[in-house]
Amino acid sequence: MELTTRGRYRVFGRPRDPDELLLVALDDDSFDPTYVRTDGYEGDLADDVSALRPGYVVEATLAWDDDGTPAFEAVTVERRSRLEFVDDVTGLFEAARETWNEAVAAGDGMNSRVTRDTDGRPNGALYVFAEQPGARDLFDEFRSGVLPLDPLVERVNDERDDAPRELFVMRPADGQFVVVYIVFEKEGMLANTVRETYDRPRE
Repeated sequence: MELTTRGRYRVFGRPRDPDELLLVALDDDSFDPTYVRTDGYEGDLADDVSALRPGYVVEATLAWDDDGTPAFEAVTVERRSRLEFVDDVTGLFEAARETWNEAVAAGDGMNSRVTRDTDGRPNGALYVFAEQPGARDLFDEFRSGVLPLDPLVERVNDERDDAPRELFVMRPADGQFVVVYIVFEKEGMLANTVRETYDRPRE
C-alpha cells in the first residue's frame, strides 16, 4: 500500500534536477529537505504543481512509492513568499558590505543588522556568514536546504507578522561570505530595488 504523508513545507526550487522540486519541512525543528518529482501530473494538480515558486510556503500531501520517491498527491499554497539565490554577485549593496566589514573587524564569523528606509522604518533583516573555503560551501548548503533558512525567517515573523516576505541569498564574486536578506514587504520598494539591481525577475 502506498504511504502518504502530510505537512507544511517551504519550496526551494530545483537545485538538483529540473524534474524535482526541493521542499523543506516546517512542521518541526528538523527542517528536513525532500525532493519531490514534478512530472506526470494531470488536471488541476498539474496546474498547482507548475505554479509553485521558490519561497512559497505550502501544505502538501506526498505519496511515496516503493523506492522512496515522493510525488504530490495534493498541494495548497499557504503563503506566497519569494526566495532567490544569486551567486557571483558584483556591486553588492553597501549595507551588506558594511555588515561584513564589522564582522571581520570584530573577528566574528557572522553579523546581522536591521535595515531601514529613508524615513527610519525597519524594512529588512540582514545576515552575513563567513564562507569556509575547503571546508563547507555555505551558499550551496542554504540552496540545497542542508543549512536551514527558516529559523531566521521565524525570528522576523515572531517580531512582526507572518506576511509574505522576499528572501535573497547572495554570495559576492570574491566568495568571502554569504548574505541572507529577509525583506519584510513582498513586492515593496526595497524588494523591487534588489530585484532590479541584481536582474532577478518579478512574478
